[in-house]
Amino acid sequence: MIQPYDEQFFQIEILTHKIIYCAAMAMENFLNHLLADPHTGESLQLTPGGYVNAGGYVYPVQHHIPDFIVAQKYTAPVSDLHHKEGTQFHYREHYKADAAFFNYIAGDDNAVTREERKRNRQAIMEEVDKNSKLILDIGCGDGWVAGYFSKFAKVVSMDLAIDNPLNALNKYPFANHAAVVADGMFLPFANESFDTIIASEVIEHLADPPLFVEGCMQKLKPGGQLILVTPYHEKIKYHICVHCNHPTPESAHLHSFSEKNIDALINRKWKFKTHAFNNKYALKMRLYNLLAFLPFTVWKLTDKLTNALLKKPLTFMIVIRK
Repeated sequence: MIQPYDEQFFQIEILTHKIIYCAAMAMENFLNHLLADPHTGESLQLTPGGYVNAGGYVYPVQHHIPDFIVAQKYTAPVSDLHHKEGTQFHYREHYKADAAFFNYIAGDDNAVTREERKRNRQAIMEEVDKNSKLILDIGCGDGWVAGYFSKFAKVVSMDLAIDNPLNALNKYPFANHAAVVADGMFLPFANESFDTIIASEVIEHLADPPLFVEGCMQKLKPGGQLILVTPYHEKIKYHICVHCNHPTPESAHLHSFSEKNIDALINRKWKFKTHAFNNKYALKMRLYNLLAFLPFTVWKLTDKLTNALLKKPLTFMIVIRK
């Protein structure tokens, strides 16, 4: 059974892995067997200049991280908001700037945020199949997925900008941890590659979430699982952008999800389940000071009872099975 999230335990594991890192570098790079052209699906050839597709285009490698965010033409999905406003959302540029501006490795000093994030991670840990041998972390942030799951599985940390994957690779330099820079709408992997794909706090940012989910499901092995975590039934706030004077959503959230509006995300041939948790009132009333030391199983029961009385969960998990 997967053990509860524990930061001190992480640090011990990191030290252990760093000791053996030099020897592990000689091992075969498992990433080479997974990669495929994100636009054509064709296999890639590794050369001194990078990964080359059939047409001769080279995807460069920086700091051992292949970069699939290139100047090639691509058709970016348009969100309802931008269609309505007649504006464009250059999301690749936006999230590159976001990664450069915010230090996700440093974390957040807000106690409420820390407790919410801890419980979200524990929920993901509990949900991941114990037999998963290959995991993709889309929108890797501080790389905690690799930090935890690399103990028993191979993990690929992925983000739109190199900042987060590079920081994650430096923080968790494990032999079975690799990283890529890529667009979640154009995944650079062969079909049926992964046992588990995790996308935490990603789909609310996307112009076309159903298209994203379809692409992820293609990359899963039969029986694989896609774990999505997003704010629950969020009331999105808008502000007037100081640059373009058009409405812009807070935190760049374009969508809100609950049990009532996820049908468009999920093909009927897939099995799925949902779970809403992290009661808002328990966090806001600082009950986390009392609940923080509870084992996850006990906390989960307490949270479930609280939501039964005062239904205000903050987090929504969707698990889709191929």
